[in-house]
Amino acid sequence: MGLRPGALGGGPPNPSGRALLGDPNLHVVFAVTLMAMLGVASVTPAFPSIAAALNIAPRSVGLLVSAFTVPGVVLTPFLGVLADRFGRKPVLVPSLVLFGLAGSACGLARSFELLVALRLLQGVGAAALGAINVTLIGDLYAGRSRTEAMGYNSAVLSVGTAVYPAIGGALATIGWHWPFFLPILAVPVALIVLFVLRSPVPVPTGDLSSYLRGAARVVARWDVLVMLAAGLVTFVLLYGAYLTYLPFVLVRSFGATPLGIGGVFASASVATAVTSFALGRLTALVQERRLVLIGFTLYAAVLGTLPHAPSVWVQLLLVTGFGAANGIVIPSILSIIAGAAPEQSRAVLMSVNGMLLRLGQTLGPLLAGTAYAVWRLEAPFWISAGVAAGMLLPLWSVARHGPGRRA
Repeated sequence: MGLRPGALGGGPPNPSGRALLGDPNLHVVFAVTLMAMLGVASVTPAFPSIAAALNIAPRSVGLLVSAFTVPGVVLTPFLGVLADRFGRKPVLVPSLVLFGLAGSACGLARSFELLVALRLLQGVGAAALGAINVTLIGDLYAGRSRTEAMGYNSAVLSVGTAVYPAIGGALATIGWHWPFFLPILAVPVALIVLFVLRSPVPVPTGDLSSYLRGAARVVARWDVLVMLAAGLVTFVLLYGAYLTYLPFVLVRSFGATPLGIGGVFASASVATAVTSFALGRLTALVQERRLVLIGFTLYAAVLGTLPHAPSVWVQLLLVTGFGAANGIVIPSILSIIAGAAPEQSRAVLMSVNGMLLRLGQTLGPLLAGTAYAVWRLEAPFWISAGVAAGMLLPLWSVARHGPGRRA
């Protein structure tokens, strides 16, 4: 199976700089990316109001996140197979519509049980979004342009991460259900994907079993396995010690208010966006694999130091370093995996990566919470720093030997 270029002509184009940012196809990918991360970031500010309005324990509100993310862990690889066999649009368009309609229906729910059920349905719609958007970048661009486009996409994601909580919080002041109406924007995005996006169309050749064997051979490559593991570990670190327990460190050490904690996280998002935006220039100087190695070195150093910062300014510097590491690690991993996958199995490989990222989101808080309960507040950060350091040897191996080696 290959890709039929359709309106794009020959192979993937390789624009850069302004030409790349001016590509309407990339704008469509940005819109899908903004929808992909809308489902959590915009509604979490309403959680205290939801607990009060629906008379539920605060610990139960987390089910609204779990119900949304679990379908992604289970369904994403299967949706990737469908996208490889039948095309990106036939999977992406219905997913966006389901995400938008089920998400907006959450705003009409007046019982917690119905709200959780609708979040589960919305999660089914969301399952493919975060994988197919980066698959499209792999389809549309090659070489440095692909890495640059991944960086721009990561910058857009970081802006959304910073802006959505503010929008959701403002809407939640009107009523707890108002942030849930935001996903209706996914419906016009689905129409834009259908009528505006001009991406290569997969042309299936061979049966399903040969396709799956080919995909398995790609996954068995040492460099791909290491990058998949690096993506999983990145999200364990991000959603574990960093996002879950850094607020407690800030309160303990500096008496930070919720507004101050939000400002600290916003500084990291800005650093991620700036670094991601400059990734194309960075890869002109340093190979992607070496950038991931550098990023994990930063993770280990920052996470080991975060609970011991002597001042808020040192803490801001450390958090900015963590954000910069995210800005080079996450898009570089995505670009490496997309480049390793042949056209006929790119969607399923990116979907396996997406499944592992969702798994990291789920495991991170659980593992960090266990470390905190068994030991003390510093423990999640020390253990996370050790895990990041443990990735350095396999990442160094990939940076030294390059692609193609089987595990």
